[in-house]
Amino acid sequence: METKWLEDFISLVETKNFSRSAQLRHVTQPAFSRRIRSLENWLGTDLIDRTTFPTRVTPAGMIFYEQALEMLGQINGVREMLRNNRVTATKTIDLAVPHTLSLTFVPKWLAALERDFASINSRLIALNVHDAVLQLVEGGCDLLLCYHHPRQPVQLDPGRYDMLLMGREALCAYARCGADSQAEYRLPGRRDAPLPFLSYTTNAYLGRMVDLILADAKPGLHVDKRYETDMAEGLKMMALDGHGIAFLPESAVTREVAQGQLARASEPGQWEIEMEIRLYRERPSDARPGKQIVAELWEYLVAQQSAT
Repeated sequence: METKWLEDFISLVETKNFSRSAQLRHVTQPAFSRRIRSLENWLGTDLIDRTTFPTRVTPAGMIFYEQALEMLGQINGVREMLRNNRVTATKTIDLAVPHTLSLTFVPKWLAALERDFASINSRLIALNVHDAVLQLVEGGCDLLLCYHHPRQPVQLDPGRYDMLLMGREALCAYARCGADSQAEYRLPGRRDAPLPFLSYTTNAYLGRMVDLILADAKPGLHVDKRYETDMAEGLKMMALDGHGIAFLPESAVTREVAQGQLARASEPGQWEIEMEIRLYRERPSDARPGKQIVAELWEYLVAQQSAT
């Protein structure tokens, strides 16, 4: 059993609405429903009466609801106690970040901070975008660095969370270079000869960005999905081996493009999308003041942006 299942179920009991709870938990409704079903399978009993509408909790579900609240309280209490006992806890910045940004943006950013701000102790928590957001919401990190797009927004309450725009990133199509230094595959392809397509899984944030590109493409793109994974790095390796076209963040392929291993599979400005790179923190309060080192870093970043 996973603790997020408990949090999902508690949310569902309190909202009595699958769609609303899925939104609050930053997950799609089908994924949320699967997690509730996984919890029921683990317990061996139905928690939700699916024969009625609106959503109603079964008697067993009400019993488990009380137990879930108690279990989560105990787990979070132990976690807080252990964190407070870490000798370096107050001097270490816990940073939740999607896998791609952990490989591209974070190393250079931390190097710049070491040079211009101060020596920082950091703990990187690399996750998918959804789970990285949950880390911040659930108090599991000090800072969240993630992608954002208006049509696939990160929905964090601006009254509770501060945000800084750290940069922008284009997601573009790439393929292996041929002997002429051009991409071996070029969009848009043909209906009678679709291009081999290397895809993200449906639960990947970058996959949703690619879906927007494909939906907006005029004329339409003719591609045939041959492979999928939730990792941009995995798609890049497949593209390098010539397996097809992959949509990749520009920063993830800087070296490969410079070395003539990968090339754009479309003209600049075509079939691409721009995302923001955002940094979030929970706004300090009397009840949750946060770490001093995080406050100092945030003040530095705000001043740095104000000066530019």
